[in-house]
Amino acid sequence: MIIWWLKALLVLIGVEHLGIAVLEMRGAPAKQASVFGMPLEFVKQPHAQIALANQGVYNLMLGAAMLASAFTIAGAAFVTVALILLVFLLVVGVYGGVTVTRKIFLVQVLPAVIGLALVLIALMA
Repeated sequence: MIIWWLKALLVLIGVEHLGIAVLEMRGAPAKQASVFGMPLEFVKQPHAQIALANQGVYNLMLGAAMLASAFTIAGAAFVTVALILLVFLLVVGVYGGVTVTRKIFLVQVLPAVIGLALVLIALMA
C-alpha cells in the first residue's frame, strides 16, 4: 500500500515539474517574473530567457523521470529509484529555497520530505 502512495506522489511531483518546465521554457516573461520572484526587466533579457529555458530542461527531465519510474518500475527497484529522485529533488529544492525564493521549500522540499518518509516506511516494511 505504501508503494502505491509513493507512486502517486511521484506522479504528482512529476506533473508539477512538467508544469514548471513549461513555465520556464515557454512562459510569458511577466508570469515568469511573478512566479520566480525576479524583476521583469531581468527576465525579459535574452540571456535570462536562455537560463530559464535551460533550467526548464532540468525540470522537464526530472518530471519525466518521476513519471516514467512510477509507471515502469516495480518493487525494490522502484523504491531505490524513488529514493534517488527524491534526494535529488530535496537538494535542488533546498538550494533553490535559499537562493531564489522561500516558496520552493513548500513546492519542492515538502513533497520530497513526504516522499522520503514514504520511502523509509517502505524500507522498514
